[in-house]
Amino acid sequence: MKIEKNKIVLIDYTLTDNDGVVIDTSQGREPLKYLHGTGALISGLEKELEGKEVGAKLDIAVKPEDGYGLRNEALLQKVPTEHFPTEPAIQVGMQFQADGPQGPILVTIIDLNHTEVTVDGNHPLAGATLNFKVEVKEIKEPTEEELSHGHSH
Repeated sequence: MKIEKNKIVLIDYTLTDNDGVVIDTSQGREPLKYLHGTGALISGLEKELEGKEVGAKLDIAVKPEDGYGLRNEALLQKVPTEHFPTEPAIQVGMQFQADGPQGPILVTIIDLNHTEVTVDGNHPLAGATLNFKVEVKEIKEPTEEELSHGHSH
């Protein structure tokens, strides 16, 4: 059986940046299980998995355009400090949910001083090439419930 739209796929993976630093991995956990062709994975990874069979081992480099997108400097914003809670004390790296033009977005504090906080609404991996080592562990037919819900259970 090959990976194609509406198949349940289980993969083991390790994601690294261009310096080889591990960003995420399924090592030591259950394989990642998803319904192929529904946007459950970033498009570049899903595209490279299309047509593969159980046992396939792949090294996949996903360009930013096919991953979490290019960085958008318009998503950097300076916000007055009083718009943030005083407890716990805010720090660089903290994340908050904010209202974006198309609904809620996650923003990360990237700089702060006594009067303002600089937040970044880009995904933390925006602009990054994503390097995946993937092994296809299993491919199977979805249940009717998985198909109707649009994701694996």
